[in-house]
This record gives sequence, structure tokens and C-alpha cells, in this order.
Amino acid sequence: MSGELEGARLDLHAVTDAAAAGSAGVPYERELLALAEAVVRGGEVELADARGKALAALGPESFVASAAVASNFERMVRIADATGIPLDAPLDAISASMRAELGIDAFGSAANTPRVSPARRLLGRALAPLARYLMPALAGLSGRFSKRA
Repeated sequence: MSGELEGARLDLHAVTDAAAAGSAGVPYERELLALAEAVVRGGEVELADARGKALAALGPESFVASAAVASNFERMVRIADATGIPLDAPLDAISASMRAELGIDAFGSAANTPRVSPARRLLGRALAPLARYLMPALAGLSGRFSKRA
């Protein structure tokens, strides 16, 4: 969704489907995907190789920023999974179709987020095209909605 907020046309299947890698529409996506995979699943050799390729492709400044984003995301996901934090109520409805299409709901941490009702899923599909306008408002409301759910 953040890419859409920036006006980019992205194919997120590259994140969950190795066969789609290189088609997402993100500059240096192969190097970035390899770096992200190495951060999450790789050993020392895989991580060193991914770092070297990403550094060569991105340059030092962009490489450091990318490594920081990958590391911070991994940290946040581990904290959320360990504490059982669910996906925010407004975002779960808007992202339900995308999560199903990409297979994200099959990940173990998806168990922390309650199922989206058919009515909320339909509402989410209707609101998804408006996400670029709604996201700032939903960010402010998410705390209130999750307390009610």
C-alpha cells in the first residue's frame, strides 16, 4: 500500500513468489529481496553474499538505508509475533484481499489477527481504492478501533 500511496504500480507477488522476482517494479528488487531473505533466513555466507551484491548495486548510502529498513522490519515483526499483536482493525479489512491473494494469511503470525467478517471484507474491497486518502485518517483511528474489537 505504501507504494500505491506514492503513485507506483507494484506487483507484490515478488515478495512471496520467487518466480515473480524481478517483476515487482522496484529498482534493484532482486538485490533487495536477496538481502531481505538473507536477513531473515540466511546464514553468514548467504548474508555476506547478499550484502556484497546489494552494496555493489545500490551504493553505500542506499545500501545502509536498505539494510536498516530490513533489520528494523525484522525486529518489529519479531516483537509483534512474540507479543501476539494483531493487525489493526481498519487495516485488516482494507488489506484482506491482498493478504489472501499473496498467501500472507498462511503465515503463522496471521493467527494473531481475527478473521475479517464477510461484511468487513466487502467494505475493505470498496475502500481499498481510496487507501491513499484514508490511510492517514486510519492511522489515527486504529488505536480506538483495536480497543473496541
